[in-house]
Amino acid sequence: MPIFVKAHPMTYQELISSWPTFSQRIQAFTQELGLDSLKLECDHSALRVNSAEAADELRHEFAKVGNIISDNMINGRPILIIELNTPLIMGDSAIECVELPYPSDKVYPVEGWEHIELVLDCGAKDCDTLSQALLAHAPQLAAVLSGETEIKVKMSSPKGDKERLANPTIAFKRDGICVKVHSQGIKAVIASEAE
Repeated sequence: MPIFVKAHPMTYQELISSWPTFSQRIQAFTQELGLDSLKLECDHSALRVNSAEAADELRHEFAKVGNIISDNMINGRPILIIELNTPLIMGDSAIECVELPYPSDKVYPVEGWEHIELVLDCGAKDCDTLSQALLAHAPQLAAVLSGETEIKVKMSSPKGDKERLANPTIAFKRDGICVKVHSQGIKAVIASEAE
């Protein structure tokens, strides 16, 4: 089935309206991965837009319902973290922050919610250590991590210009949604920028 990019940018209202569907899909994916039983904190959800105009508009709308706690250059583009006055609810989780990246040269087939990030508080400073810690808690992920399933796995250590804290990340992707596991909460990373 072809995916068509909408003619107009994603609006705040469309984003909020699409949250329940995204939330259900993410929860189902998290359960399938076996991550739901680990009771990890979901520290933020992230979205994707294809134009600076859409990002500016969403920045303006989110500023009415929260505070921008980080506006940082990461991999050459601005990425905002907004702490919401009222958290987004996903199952038993209250998600306090939203990540709003300005677009890169990549065009996303669908704009809107793209991933959540879970914190595995293990102090890992690199992806190997994070993988080992994750497998210790969730041995069922061995086949996924070794590439034996249709779930895509990407390991990275994204770093903001001012970040002092290593924050390795493992991303699990399928069907346009993604669950990421990282070793530090977003607020700890932001706090490290100020040090």
